Parts: sequence; C-alpha cells; structure tokens
Amino acid sequence: MTRLSAGGLIDRSRTLSFSFDGKSYTGHPGDTLASALLANGVRLVGRSFKYHRPRGIVTAGSEEPNALVELRSGARREPNTRATTIELFDALEATSQNRWPSLDVDLLSMNQLVSPFLGAGFYYKTFMWPAAFWEKVYEPMIRRAAGLGRAAEAADPDHYEKATHFCDVLVIGSGAAGLAAALAAGRSGARVVLADEDFRLGGRLLSEQAEIDGGSAEDFVTRALAELASLPNVRLMPRTTVFGAYDGGEFGAVEKVSDHLAVPAPFQPRQRLWRFIAKRSVLAAGAFDRPIVFPGNDRPGVMSALALATYATRFGVGAGPRAAGFTNNDHAVAALLDAAAAGVKLEAIADVREAVAPALAARAKALGVDLLTGSEVIATSGKCLSSVTVRTPQGVRTLSVEALGVSGGATPNVNLTCHQGGRPIWREDIAAFVPGALPVGMAVAGAAAGHLTLAESLADGTALGAAAAEDAGFAPVAAPAPVAGDAPNGLKAFWQVHAKGPAFVDQQNDVTAKDVALAHREGFRAVELLKRYTTMGMATDQGKTSNMAGLAIMAELTGKGIPQTGTTVFRPPYTPVALGVLAGHHRGLDFKPSRPTPTHQWAEEQGAVFVETGQWLRAAWFPKAGEDWQAAVNREVKATRESVGVIDVSTFGKIDLQGPDAGRLLDRVYINMFSTLGVGKARYGVMLREDGIVMDDGTTARLADDHYVMTTTTANAAKVFQHLEFCLQVLWPELDVCLASITEQWAQIAVSGPRSRDVLAKLVDGADVSNAGLPFMGALQTTVMGGVEARVFRLSFSGELGYEIAVPARHGDALMRAIMAAGAPYGITPYGVETLAVLRIEKGHVSGSELNGQTSARDLGLGRMASTKKDFIGRVMAGRPAFTDPDRPTFVGFRPVDRSARLKAGAHFLALGAAPTTENDEGYMTSVAYSPILGHSIGLGLLKRGPERIGETLRAYDPVRGGDIEVEVCSPHFVDPEGEKQRV
Repeated sequence: MTRLSAGGLIDRSRTLSFSFDGKSYTGHPGDTLASALLANGVRLVGRSFKYHRPRGIVTAGSEEPNALVELRSGARREPNTRATTIELFDALEATSQNRWPSLDVDLLSMNQLVSPFLGAGFYYKTFMWPAAFWEKVYEPMIRRAAGLGRAAEAADPDHYEKATHFCDVLVIGSGAAGLAAALAAGRSGARVVLADEDFRLGGRLLSEQAEIDGGSAEDFVTRALAELASLPNVRLMPRTTVFGAYDGGEFGAVEKVSDHLAVPAPFQPRQRLWRFIAKRSVLAAGAFDRPIVFPGNDRPGVMSALALATYATRFGVGAGPRAAGFTNNDHAVAALLDAAAAGVKLEAIADVREAVAPALAARAKALGVDLLTGSEVIATSGKCLSSVTVRTPQGVRTLSVEALGVSGGATPNVNLTCHQGGRPIWREDIAAFVPGALPVGMAVAGAAAGHLTLAESLADGTALGAAAAEDAGFAPVAAPAPVAGDAPNGLKAFWQVHAKGPAFVDQQNDVTAKDVALAHREGFRAVELLKRYTTMGMATDQGKTSNMAGLAIMAELTGKGIPQTGTTVFRPPYTPVALGVLAGHHRGLDFKPSRPTPTHQWAEEQGAVFVETGQWLRAAWFPKAGEDWQAAVNREVKATRESVGVIDVSTFGKIDLQGPDAGRLLDRVYINMFSTLGVGKARYGVMLREDGIVMDDGTTARLADDHYVMTTTTANAAKVFQHLEFCLQVLWPELDVCLASITEQWAQIAVSGPRSRDVLAKLVDGADVSNAGLPFMGALQTTVMGGVEARVFRLSFSGELGYEIAVPARHGDALMRAIMAAGAPYGITPYGVETLAVLRIEKGHVSGSELNGQTSARDLGLGRMASTKKDFIGRVMAGRPAFTDPDRPTFVGFRPVDRSARLKAGAHFLALGAAPTTENDEGYMTSVAYSPILGHSIGLGLLKRGPERIGETLRAYDPVRGGDIEVEVCSPHFVDPEGEKQRV
C-alpha cells in the first residue's frame, strides 16, 4: 500500500470497493481509478500496442497514454477508458487490455525479440512481398492485432441526451485562470458557463501548495466556487469536456452525467452532448507536463513530475515507497517538493541545469531532498521500476526508487485553438508552442497561453474574463485580480538523453527515438510525414505527451530548429467521444423518426403489416386468417380490379403553389406545359435535373388561376421542395410565387376500381362526380361527410377508374372509416403498398425503381411529353448524344416464356446463346410482380432499342441468385393497354 497517512482531498471516512482484473481493492470517494490502483500498490496496468511492453500510469489527466482499461462488463463494457479520468465508485469493475493470457504474463511481449524488424514504417516494407500473402496472411494478421479493447456486444442499456445552451461567455477549464475569468465575467452579469473535464473543479490548484490572497490554493478554490454558485447567471459544469470549437462561437461538449455511477439514476442519461453557443470564450485549459526521452523511460513507475505531485497532494497517494525526480525546470522541482512535503519519500531530484532557484534549493535542503544538478537519468531497471541510474558530474549514481517524476517543461494545451485552422507559434523562452490565430471570439488565458506562473495566470484570467464580458455587452465590475507570490520560472530546453538503450517518444505506439532517426534517414522529415510514418502522436492521446519530444528530436537531426521544423495541428475531438452520445436518442426505431399516416390506427385495427417507406410507416398488406403475403396481395389486386379497393396515399409529397407566376414556374421545372392547364384540371408531369436525368414525376392540379397543388413521389418530396425553393431564390427570384409543403396537412385516400364512383357519390355533399361532372384528370373542391373541406382528384395509378380524396389530416381517419362504410355493399377491400406495386406494374407506370437517378424521360418512354414551345430545366442536357443514342436502354415489359417461371428484379438481359459478359449486357429488369389477373409473373425493365424488339425472346440472367430464364419482350402495359377503364 502506498496511501499516505494524511492529506489529500479524498473522503477517508468512507470506503469504496472495486476490482481490477478480477482482484478486489478499496479506495475512497474523491479517488480516480488510477489513484486508487496506485494506493493499492498496483503499478502495472497495461501493455503497449506493438511490443506489449509493461506499461504504468504516466499522468493524472486526460493526456494519459498508457493506463487504458475496459470499464464495467456485459452490455455496459467500455474499452479504452483512461484510468486517470475515471471517478471511483462502489462496485466499479475494470480490466486491463491488449494482453494475453494475462497482464502479468503476456506471451505477445515476445514481439520485443523481433523489434529490429518492426521499426518505423515496417508495415509499408514487410507486407509488400510476396503479393499472394496479403489476403491469406498479412491482412488477417493485421486485423487480429488491431484495436486495444473489446466493445460491448450487447445493446447499450443506457440512453443519451442532447442539449443546446446559449451563453455570453464560455470559460473552458477551471484552474487558476479559468476561475479568475469566470469570476470577472460572472460579476458583470454576463451569462457564464464554466466547464471542466474533471469531476472536481479547481484544476491544478487542487494539487498545488501555493498561497493566494494570503490563504491556501484550496481555500481560494472553495471561495471562488461558492461565489460562482451564488450567481444566478453562472452555470458550473464539472465532468464536462469541451471537445470541439466550431464556426459561429459554437462548441461541442460532453457532460458525463452518470459515468461515476454503476447504473444511471432513473430517467437520467449516461452522458449528455452539449452544443454551447457563446458570444465570447476564454480557453483556460492549462498545460501538459511533457516527458524527457531517455533509456527505460517507459517502465511502470516512471511518470510526469506533476502527476507524482498530484497523486500525493490531491489523492494522498505516494506513487511508490520511494521516489526521485528528473527535470529541467523550476515548476517541476516545486511540484516534486510539494509531493515530498505531502509525505512522499523523495530521495533526490536530478536536474540537467547547473543550478536551480535558490528558494527551491533551500526548500529541498529543508525537506532532506538531494538536488543533483547537471545530472541526467540514463537508465532504469526492474519489470516495474526498482532503480534509476543517474549520470552526475561526480560520476554514475544508482537510486533505489519505485517512482520517478519526470518533466521536460510545460506544453500549453492549444488543442481547441487549432480546430478552425489556427497554427501554434513557437516561444523560445518557454521552449513551447503557444496559440497562434484564434477562432473568432476566443481568448486564451493562463498556462494555455504560455503564462506559466500562478500570478500570471490569475491576472491573465481576470483581465480576459472582464474583456470577454465587455465584448458581450456587459460592464465589467472593477475588482483586483487574486494575488499570488511570484514563483521561480527557470527552464533549460532539454529533450533527450543520449545513452544506450530504447528510449520511447510515444509509449502507447512504441515509437522510439531510434524510429524518429530512421524516419529522418529515409526522408520522412516533414512533421506530417513523421507522424504517419512512425505513428507518433496517432495513439489515443493524439500526441499530447509525445509530439513535442518527437519534433524536437527531428529538429536536432535536421539542424533546422523547432520553429522551422513546425508542428502538426489538432482537430476535434479533444478527447474521444462515445458514438452513443453523438447518436443520442437516434438509435433503434428512433434512429430515424417513423411517421404514421393519418389512418395508421385504423390500419392497425385491420391487422395490417407495416413497412418503412422513407420516414413513413405504411401498410404493406392486410392479411386475413390463413393468408401469407402473396395470397393477401393477390386477393387485394383482384378485389380492386373487379370491384373497389382503397389505400392511404397521404405520404405522397404535396406542395402548394400560389401566385401569378405559379404557372410559369411549373413550365420551367416540368418538361410539359402547365400554364395552359385549365382550372379544375390535373396533369401528369415529369421533372428533370439540370443534367437531363429524371428527378421526379407526379400530378399537379390547378385549383384557381393562381393556385396549383403538386404531388410528388413519397421518396422525393423533400428534394423536390428544395429544388423549387432553389429555383425561386436563385434562378428566378423575379417570379411572384409562394410555396408551402402541405404533405402533413392533408390526408389523401385513393379509391380505385369499377365501383369507386359509387363509393365516392355517397361521400360528397351533393357534388356531381359523374363522368361528365368530374372527367378523367379532373379536380374538384367540395365538402364530404357533411361539411368537411375536401379536394377530389380523378386520378388513377392502378389503371382503373379511380379517385383521390384529400381532407385536412385530422379528418383522415374518419374519412377512411366513412369510405369503408360506403363501400361495404361492394365488398370494398383495403390494400397496401405491395398491391399498389402490382397494380402499377400491370399498368406499366414507372416508379422509384425506374426513377433511379440514371434514366431520362426518353428512356422511360416519356420523351414525347417534352414541350418544344418552351425551355425547362434539363432540356439541353437531355439532348446529349449519349441520351439520344438509339442503343440506349429504353422502357419495355417482359413476361417469362415459361409462364410458371418467376422473374427477378435486377436480372440482366442477354441475347439467346450470348456469353454472360459485360460486353453482351443489353439492359436489366427494374421491377417485377406476380399478376393474379394474368396468372403469371410480369416485369418492367430497360432494354437496348426496347420498343423495337417487342416479340423478341431474350435471357434474363441473374448469376447472384441463380436465375437464367427466357423472357419475351412485350408492351409495358399488361392490363387495359388503351386506358379505357380509367376514363369510363
């Protein structure tokens, strides 16, 4: 056990139980999983990706590259979770990953024996020869090796939410600069959000032994948070990671609402995705303690100096019974001495500089810590750290320690400043990159801006918080910045110890200094190439702990210097974001909202089987007892053709067009003329894209001189409306037309069959629906069912006498029930979309299978509809030679020579005896159905010179499903080819 006897911000009065790799341990509220593991003496927590070398805890924050675990079990299992950010809770289950058969004995660590062959870019070189090995050996091997953890295989039982919040000032980070900025902005009355990824606000102040305003840093944090909590305009958001900065002051953030609980509370989400929209933002994300590259620096027990101090001062944990330090800067020396003051037995601090600040030297002497100036750590030993070898001016010295705190300086956390293209700039005095160009409205405060002392951070945060509030329109309240004493801030740029042995730059991906040198020798010197060739910075920490050292080593090798070598930039997300929280409620049946039709409840009562059609849920067929789907469809088809059938067609797109130029607009978007359409008439139209391909078809009725109602296919309703809006706003803004999508406002029910007029006559309130009063393609505005507003269109998609009755959507259910009652004497039969498909194929009407984004009006036999008296969208492009080629596949019908054979959509047409090759392909079958009227299978399709080949016999070849049958080319109009039935 390495729990210190006193101190820390944990609740020692309560004990929490947890397990790691099946073994039980205890911790306290306020612990992280990492601190609790260290408190129990667990130092080996994982294995590296490539060599499976032992790995321990390196940091105390989200920049952690090594301590990745699987959290929980079963359906809630979550891989690749940083132990350093997991808030300990009772009954927590954690498991190490990337090891076999166990963490302590990992047979895959034998990869280290072949490490000379697995250097930088080995995968580019190794897997090229022999070529035959790729599919059978290399690819399966790579796939087995890929990945670090196991995702849950069961459905996630938790749910996730999304929310949007508007604020005047968003403060990101709750350390010294963040608290000061939030106080300054909050006091002005501005709406402030203070977000921090930690479960406890305070940032680095929680682990610093510093004095602010005459009191401790902990007291300052307590006072600041109490004041902020008292302000109604301030929202404190711990456990909230701002992961992305986007245009317009928009930020993405994830709040881990219930991650600190074994099971979320009732009606609470696991996580919540926030969309913050801020007038101004202050980034106070602090800085990372970067490592030094030296032989053996990846051994469990080697960690950052700040992490060593944090575990001691915040969590009351010594990372080992004995510890040492290795650094090049005063901040790290101060942090290591804080750890010693908290109870860590600190043997010595090796500092590459010739001297440290006198105040720090005096403090080290008082604490009994040996300062080894001008010294370097050149080696470590033990599976987990047991000793370090230090090269001093007096000679080599060995220290028996179990923990080593290392710091090569502070790297400002500039991640969010790069998300809109900003590139960091180099500051020589702190040997680090600081923010360059910033997103609009963002200011960067404290260590993230390169202001590394506590006094600078407090002053900077106060000034920038007040300025942000003022820019947002609020008068800042005059108040002095919190005061902290000046701390030593010396640093000597130092990146690498030159000594024998593997020295790691990226510990998770096993990238060594030798790999960087190899990349240099082989010409991969640009930072972007260096990253990809070595995989440095491509681990789950995205280079937070590795990039600077790797760039510095490359700069040394090229002799260009770090500013000239440059740095890679960052992109969202700042830390990994679960796919579940991005999806929110949109999964399963909620992935895409299901839209019921107005008659959905009635259809359920009839036992309908439903199918998703776009976003709509439509009745597919209405089976009776003992019927399968084919029997139900056959019955529905026969009933409609012989008497009367009814279907809800409310899902068809409906667009209302009004204005004096409505007819002119329709002339320009349809290939045929609509401005000449008479009032009370409807016309079928075809709409092209600009490239001459058919976009959609449908009927449009003219209800008044300046009023049209357009119908579109269900699938293209939104696309057609968008197209019309584009035409009005961009192409012809001078046209005086108003559009409205009315798909949801009107229920529309189609009644088809020889007895459909008899049914309609019982519904309308005295209107003349005779053939003379309402002829084919007529439109009538009337009332039905005793005063309900209605529009009646005499249209027929089935080829039978037919009508479509539209009423306000709230009356749709009542209309359907009234229709069923009126049609009862004639045996009226409800039918679904499967029957609708059969009816339209029998009649030869094109639909989605033919309007597939590849066909022109000529292809579909509709070319003669195109007006020669006007221009329209797509007219010129439809005349391209490829579209007028006589050999281009065109629309025809097909029936099997053997009438008992079943046609299959997708089958390709070949001449009899032709080999099944691409060169011999003459077209394909687009739609098929079994026709109960004809008693055999029928199909529609596209065939080279189709109409010229009626009567010819071909092969319908379908190798995927084993189909190869002879078919006869015929007219696509299988039933009532002259259209007499729909005009009676």
